[in-house]
Formats: sequence, structure tokens, C-alpha cells
Amino acid sequence: MPLVSPWRAWARRSLWDVVPRDHRQQPRDLRRRQLVTVGFVVLGGIVLGISLRLEPGSPWFYPAALLLAGVWTVGAFASGPLHLGRIARGSASDLVRPVLPPVLLGLGLAGVFVAGALLVHSLSFLQPLEGQVVKVIGYADQGSLPILVFITAINGIAEELFFRGAAYAAITRHPVAWTTLAYAVATLATGNVMLSFAAVLLGVVVGLQRRASGGILAPILTHCTWSLTMLVALPLIFF
Repeated sequence: MPLVSPWRAWARRSLWDVVPRDHRQQPRDLRRRQLVTVGFVVLGGIVLGISLRLEPGSPWFYPAALLLAGVWTVGAFASGPLHLGRIARGSASDLVRPVLPPVLLGLGLAGVFVAGALLVHSLSFLQPLEGQVVKVIGYADQGSLPILVFITAINGIAEELFFRGAAYAAITRHPVAWTTLAYAVATLATGNVMLSFAAVLLGVVVGLQRRASGGILAPILTHCTWSLTMLVALPLIFF
């Protein structure tokens, strides 16, 4: 029990205990944020679908990926103010910026996905799912790794700015569920089932972080840690 309790408290502070904050908006500002968010969800889904339908090695892949990051980032800041957020370090009044806990959560989430990838790779009846994974990581195998690391990080930041920043703040009821659904629907534009499945699991975790901390810093760090780990780990499993 002494070993379990600190980890349980750490998980509660990172994912469940909501810190006090006042981020209320006037009705007019909220309506504006909602309209901007809907418009950019549609636009981002279109760009995402185009970028991941390009052939691996295509010279248009990098510009398309950067364009997508630009769409999410512009949409986030155009919607209204964003907040970094805080979590409790010990007592409820001792609030700090979340840094190490989100990174550890990202690594843990990556570990779950790596275990799932090993299972998919080892079982023959899951071969159709393996094809979906290989299609995505084909970009990592074909492209320049330093550039891919940069683009992966930039897109992770941009997606969290938008979905856990702008979109989350635009939704007044059940924002964790709705932003996860919006993120999954936008990802469906790729036509890749495995990417959409990953978007749901990741969306729930970073959505809970957003709800607990009141800001985008924790979701950004978890998303980037997870995506960069997967960028390196998945090619080692499938290639």
C-alpha cells in the first residue's frame, strides 16, 4: 500500500483533481470561439486527409504537414485566449506548471501502444491492422528522421493548441468527450482506422489532463512525448 498510494495520488493530480481557475468568457466571445473552432475543424480535417494520402517519399508531404500545423495553430489563437494550466504539487494550494508528470504519462501511453503493436505484428489474423500501421510509419522509413522529428513535434503542439485549447474552451458540457470525438473525426479523414483508434485513446488522456490542469501545457507534453516515442519505436517493430 505505501508504494501504491503515492502513484495513485500522482495520477489523481495529473488526470482527475481539478485545480481552481476562472477562465469564464462572455457569451459573445464564447460564440465567436465556437464558430471559429468548427470552421477550422473542417479545414484541418481536409488538409490532414490530403497529407496522409500522399505517397511516402513525396516532396509534398513535408509542406502538407507544416500546413496542417499552421491550420491548427492559427485556429487556436484566432479563437481566443489560451492558458498553460497548473496542477497541485502537494497541497491543493501549491500549484505548479505540469512538466514531469505529462512526460511520464506520455511514456506510459507509448508503452501501451508499443505492446499493442507487438501483438498486432505477432498475430496473423490482425494482418489488415498491421497494414494500416505500416502505411503510416512508411513516412518515417522513407523520410529524413530529423525533419520528421521536427514535424511530429510541431504537429503535436499544434493539435493540442487547437483541440485541448480552442475546441475544449468552446464546449460548455462534456468537453473531454466532445474534443476526443472531434479529434477522432478529424483523423478519420485519413481513412486509417488505426490512427483514429490512437486518436481516441490519446484524446481521452490529454482531455483529462486539460480538465484537471485548466491548460494546454500538460496535453502538449504528453502528446509530443507519445508521438516522438512512437515515431522511433514503431519502425523497429514493423521494419
